[in-house]
Amino acid sequence: MTRNRRLAMLLTLALACSTSSGCMIFNGVVAVIIDGSKFFVSTPLIPVSPYYSELIESTYHEEERYGKVPVLDPVEGENAPLYCLDPPSEDEVMRSLPDQASGGFAFLAETTRNNVKIVVELIVDRVDECRFFPMVGPAKLHHCHYKCTVYFNKTIRSHWPVPFTHTDATKDVVYVDHDHLIRCAGPPTPR
Repeated sequence: MTRNRRLAMLLTLALACSTSSGCMIFNGVVAVIIDGSKFFVSTPLIPVSPYYSELIESTYHEEERYGKVPVLDPVEGENAPLYCLDPPSEDEVMRSLPDQASGGFAFLAETTRNNVKIVVELIVDRVDECRFFPMVGPAKLHHCHYKCTVYFNKTIRSHWPVPFTHTDATKDVVYVDHDHLIRCAGPPTPR
């Protein structure tokens, strides 16, 4: 019972001191939120963690750069050579790797990739016959498949409860498809 009385007395004393000392912590924060929402004609500003902001930006970047199939104009000449021109970039290969390096807690378990070397090999380069694709029209599907081997030093670090660092030479293989459509005939694609 004395513990509850002591807690009630401390809360009463804290409330009395904060209101009579001229401190406007709670009232000031509420006033700023209300004024901000009146100015921006919306809800008050909500802080967002940098982790979620980076996650959203990364999702949009991947969709814009790597999530769409390009439709190329027809190639002139009946027997014109068609071959894969765009091997995967280092950024695309690193984003395709299983995400073992992210996450963890700072100073508890951190995983990093150091001394990265990427080897890209073309394994499939073929063109299908002309056929109809919805929203594109008659086009050929050009298959470009790459085998990307990534060599790196995987370092696992922990500072607590027992500090240690472990480095291991690692090799990961990622298969990347760069399929695209080549229209069979017609006017050039408007830009």
